[in-house]
Amino acid sequence: MAKPKRRYVCQACGSIATRWQGQCADCAEWNTLVEEAPQTVFSAKHDLSGGGRKIDFVALDTPAPLPVRRKTGLAEFDRALGGGLVPGSAILMGGDPGIGKSTLLLQTAASIARANAKAGKSADGGSVVYISGEEAAGQVRLRAERLGLADAPIKLASATSVRDILTTLGAMDAPDLLVIDSIQTMHSDQIEGAPGTVSQVRGCALELIRYAKSCECALVMVGHVTKDGNIAGPRVLEHMVDVVMSFEGERSHQYRVLRALKNRFGAVDEIGVFAMEGQGLAEVSNPSSLFLSGRDEPLAGSAVFPALEGTRPVLVEIQALIVRLQSGATPRRAVVGWDNGRLAMLLAVLEARCGLNFSTAEVYLNIAGGYKLTDPAADLAVAAALVSALADKPLPPRSIWFGEISLAGEIRPVAHSGIRLREAAKLGFEQAGGPTESAGQGADRAIRDYRPINGLLNLVDRIAGSA
Repeated sequence: MAKPKRRYVCQACGSIATRWQGQCADCAEWNTLVEEAPQTVFSAKHDLSGGGRKIDFVALDTPAPLPVRRKTGLAEFDRALGGGLVPGSAILMGGDPGIGKSTLLLQTAASIARANAKAGKSADGGSVVYISGEEAAGQVRLRAERLGLADAPIKLASATSVRDILTTLGAMDAPDLLVIDSIQTMHSDQIEGAPGTVSQVRGCALELIRYAKSCECALVMVGHVTKDGNIAGPRVLEHMVDVVMSFEGERSHQYRVLRALKNRFGAVDEIGVFAMEGQGLAEVSNPSSLFLSGRDEPLAGSAVFPALEGTRPVLVEIQALIVRLQSGATPRRAVVGWDNGRLAMLLAVLEARCGLNFSTAEVYLNIAGGYKLTDPAADLAVAAALVSALADKPLPPRSIWFGEISLAGEIRPVAHSGIRLREAAKLGFEQAGGPTESAGQGADRAIRDYRPINGLLNLVDRIAGSA
């Protein structure tokens, strides 16, 4: 038999190297390569074509009952999942420390456990299991009391050994929901390495997922994140699970957004919105009212944009501030909640196509409420806010703006204009500015005063009042 090969695995990105080196060649992190147990190299005389178990094939059109989704009791969570929990699915949830991941999962577990107890199913709490590897059981109970969930029939335990967890679960009926908080704290005595290493995370997750698939149990694992916001550990972990979710938000703001980054059972662009309150996370059925609060009267540099998250429109406020500087000073460009490079491009287009001068002014752009925009349709709303701040003239009251801007200064059409207009009309907005091609979307009479914007010059003329 050939000599086993050594291999070194990066604890930051999961890449494999044949020799140790101080810096990972893939992610450029220092001192992250750790040696793993050598793998046996099979020679050509080893034949794997015999001795295995024969597998059965089925036709693609074989009639079979589809799995029934399980409602969590939290409509926003169900929306992000695509309709509820699928039996046997594995879900990985990441988020910054203290953002509310454990609180959300504890509320979800309590809701399912109470529903089961009310229906007379597993009244002893065996249908929902919550295992914490970071906190003692008493600490979890203290949080449950604060949230008013102490009476929920949940099986609670504090453990980090995957062998102990699977042995315990094998001696009882399979739960409907199994929560592991968190996967980075789990370890297996059959794998070398400390908890949180690539080999431990990969091996422990594989065993838990295998149990969930075989027992038709919905598994939710909490994952730590790096300073860049990515889930810590090997990238293969995200490939192993069925759903990858990100719980986002700023600690200084009230709202939290649950976003699906991968979903084998639904869309990946749906979101659930929650508000952090004293009694835990509260669902926000109308996120626009949360992000538009406090707008009493129109101000220069403020524009409302109808963003689209999946099938849900969300109206957010875009704020711009222009500060003229003395000659010789270097102007700043500060952006919160939007892409800095896209702002630089938009300023260049406004200067080149409209003759506006931003080179001697500091530009500050903020998305109110801590919301983060990635929709390219926000270009027109940002441009409107910038021109309004530069001219010191407020935009028309109760108006929305949307459209993508090209380098030629043209306003390009965007998707789902009708949905954006209907949401704005429902919230009392009366005027809209957008692409000419979207004027036909106003056929539903959602907003009667739809004013097409032919280009950036047309936008500047309207705001400046020269047209």
